[in-house]
Amino acid sequence: MAAPIALLSVYDKTNLLDLATGLHAAGVRLLGSGGTAKKIREAGIAIEDVSDITKAPEMLGGRVKTLHPAVHGGILARSIPSDEADLKAQSISKISIVVCNLYPFTSTIAQPGCTLADAVEEIDIGGVTLLRAAAKNHTRVSVLSDPTDYAEFLEAWRAGQGDVGQAIRSKLALKAFEMTATYDDAISGYFREQYASAELPAERLAGPVQRLALRYGANPHQKPAQAYVTDGELPFKALCGSPGYINLLDALNSYALVKELQAALGLPAAASFKHVSPAGAAVGVELDETEKKVYGVDDLKEPMTPLASAYARARGADRMSSFGDFIALSAPCDLATARIISREVSDGIIAPGYSQEALDVLSKKKGGKYCVLQIDPSYVPAEIETRQVYGIHMQQRRNDAKIDAKLFENIVTKNKALPNQALTDLIVATLALKYTQSNSVAYAYRGAIIGIGAGQQSRIHCTRLAGTKADLWWLRHHPRVLALPFKKGVKRAEKANAIDLFVGGEVLEGGERAQWEGLFEAVPAPLSAEDRATHAKLLDGVACSSDAFFPFPDNVHRARRSGVRYLAAPSGSVMDAECIKAADEHDMVFAHTSLRLFHH
Repeated sequence: MAAPIALLSVYDKTNLLDLATGLHAAGVRLLGSGGTAKKIREAGIAIEDVSDITKAPEMLGGRVKTLHPAVHGGILARSIPSDEADLKAQSISKISIVVCNLYPFTSTIAQPGCTLADAVEEIDIGGVTLLRAAAKNHTRVSVLSDPTDYAEFLEAWRAGQGDVGQAIRSKLALKAFEMTATYDDAISGYFREQYASAELPAERLAGPVQRLALRYGANPHQKPAQAYVTDGELPFKALCGSPGYINLLDALNSYALVKELQAALGLPAAASFKHVSPAGAAVGVELDETEKKVYGVDDLKEPMTPLASAYARARGADRMSSFGDFIALSAPCDLATARIISREVSDGIIAPGYSQEALDVLSKKKGGKYCVLQIDPSYVPAEIETRQVYGIHMQQRRNDAKIDAKLFENIVTKNKALPNQALTDLIVATLALKYTQSNSVAYAYRGAIIGIGAGQQSRIHCTRLAGTKADLWWLRHHPRVLALPFKKGVKRAEKANAIDLFVGGEVLEGGERAQWEGLFEAVPAPLSAEDRATHAKLLDGVACSSDAFFPFPDNVHRARRSGVRYLAAPSGSVMDAECIKAADEHDMVFAHTSLRLFHH
């Protein structure tokens, strides 16, 4: 019986001599390429050159060494009659072990002064082919791509008298496939940067733009940062300005939300995002005169379009949180919407298009540096999404759950009257939760979010936070708030801050109080407890949705205090019955959904 054959062709020669010594002692015939064979031979270990079986010398400066049927036929041959016949006809021997690792592409491109030519020479061809061939045929062939595996392999080879077992061959094959995948990813990433970046001159582009350099990562010290796709081209482009990492997280999450809102309700939608959660979201319900004053658009010269109404509502849900927001629109931005955006402090916008007049307005913000992104409305993301945390890759199916009227059909309370407006509000609230950092609870009214509690560890804290925001939103409709005597020239952001302090009833002292009072022609008296209580009773018919079940009825009672009449949450709590009982006490409508919506 012929001795088993091992082919060795490595760049990293760590532990190579120990492996070669062990294999030779075990009766394995050694074949080597180039420097690998030279090093083993100089150590006094018998080894043949690959050219001895290929009958062809290494050529092209070492670019071609192992690419030959005598090598790959020996690796890829299966133990089946037809393959055995082919090997016999061509006088090819089976290869049982392949030991290979690759040229140092990543360390080469990381060196200062590395040129494109330098990088190209470090692209391994034969090595990758050896690894893939051996890994493909791992039912028979053992492939060693990592020097740290040599000792374990030798021990198993000796113990199994030449058969390490399928479990080890499978593990080694997976590692080889991971190595080639990582290697190819590094190469494609390098060439994506060289030839597929939106920042490159047109003559250097190799095809569709697949990569966009970002200003920085989550923080300014996290550089470099990029956004890229591996197939096709990026589904968005920057018409003005340049996004950062968090800008893009906000942009993509917020656009997904508004696209789904418009699809679900047939109305244009807008969202105001901050730190990957919505501060507000709304659909294009017409504003009445009071709402125009509350949202600060009563002086707008252009007629309010449905899209402009949607953004005014989204921004007006929580003006404090929306300061410096990223905006998403489900429809092409029109002039009226651009006029509203131009007056607010904002980081950027994403939309499927822009009228020329709207783009002219937005391009002037921040001295021409305002981030304006245009996304392809036909873009559909991949079904599987992958992210990396602390060096670990995690993968899951994208959350493509559809949220529509059917989700709220299981009404578990005595009151089952769910009017169309309330159904719309439940859809708005629930879709907002789909893109809100969990735990989360959202309140909606007349097609808009009016309070959202995001990222809290306790659900009652979510419910309280969202309820408090909804309370403050409603207090901004109080006649006394609408009549606050601001001095001429007070900026919009200063007004928003002052109103928030006024409706919040916060007690100010010293310089802070003096600064606040200096905004008014006459210092307004605070809202009394009776003012607040009387006004609060005017708000009813609010919808509230939770991204997971209510664990205790305190959530139901707290929601009702902020005018909530319609509830939606998944079932599954041991306290479901108690929560339903609490809803019945308040004559609320409670729909049990079958859908949890955690988002992180």
